[in-house]
Amino acid sequence: MPCSDSSSSIAITISLDERFIAFDFAKITCGREITAETGYKKYCVGRELQEIIQLPFTQALADLDLKDEEGQYVLYLEWDALRSALAQYLGIHDDQIDANRCLITSIEHTEQTIEIAEVIFPPKEMPKILACGIIDKD
Repeated sequence: MPCSDSSSSIAITISLDERFIAFDFAKITCGREITAETGYKKYCVGRELQEIIQLPFTQALADLDLKDEEGQYVLYLEWDALRSALAQYLGIHDDQIDANRCLITSIEHTEQTIEIAEVIFPPKEMPKILACGIIDKD
């Protein structure tokens, strides 16, 4: 199932002290929309943006205990898109994050939140999906 045939979009809501509140992620692939339904959004709530950027995929995968290939694939898309989008927003340059594939379309400040909308182009490489028995759960 993993493919990189189209762009995706992400809308991120953060607090004024730059803690994660929520995101809406959507990707059109293989003729259907994939949305964020892995639990990753809830997993990130309240975290500092830098912490989310530094979070390894294998850690998120182990913590969320996703065993099916489709769930792992969607989690990877969410993890990679959110890291890339946050790195672009914060102006972070890291060889492990392709922030240049993100395009900020709007930033809106309210009295309580900051909302960032971005278009995200497909990643250069997709990861191999790991079997649940291979993931280190330490």
